[in-house]
Amino acid sequence: MLFVQDQDGEYRPAPKELVLTEANKLSGYQLRRGSLILSAECAKTVIGYKLRGKQNEIFACLFLDSQHRILAFKEMFIGSINKATVHPREIVKEALQLNAAAVILAHNHPSGGSQPSDHDIFLTKTLEDILKVIDVRILDHLVVGDEVTAFSDLGLLEK
Repeated sequence: MLFVQDQDGEYRPAPKELVLTEANKLSGYQLRRGSLILSAECAKTVIGYKLRGKQNEIFACLFLDSQHRILAFKEMFIGSINKATVHPREIVKEALQLNAAAVILAHNHPSGGSQPSDHDIFLTKTLEDILKVIDVRILDHLVVGDEVTAFSDLGLLEK
């Protein structure tokens, strides 16, 4: 529980909007250029804050260097309530422009579900094959709903 001090000097529970605003600031700070992504749990937490609660499906990429330091977090594609069209060419262009060695893919499910669909699995495999050609490795694909599900936890990524 987060408390804030009112004008009378009393501490009261912070309103939900303030808590979410502060969480977004913190996640933005953790996604700044040069920060290290040390674990899948770290990525799940910060990306979950960025994508959870959005009304449209958003497909994002966290581009990393060879030491897993953040180069950029980009919301690449914005879709409708249940689908975003992903163009692999745009992901390749961004990875090359940033000189990325690795990427963590992420998208949200506005419905709140976090299980990957067959289409999510197919897209990830396609992107793995394409990015492999330019030596960019997919470290994970996160599906953000009420929870965050990682493809790595489900054994859905190449080793």
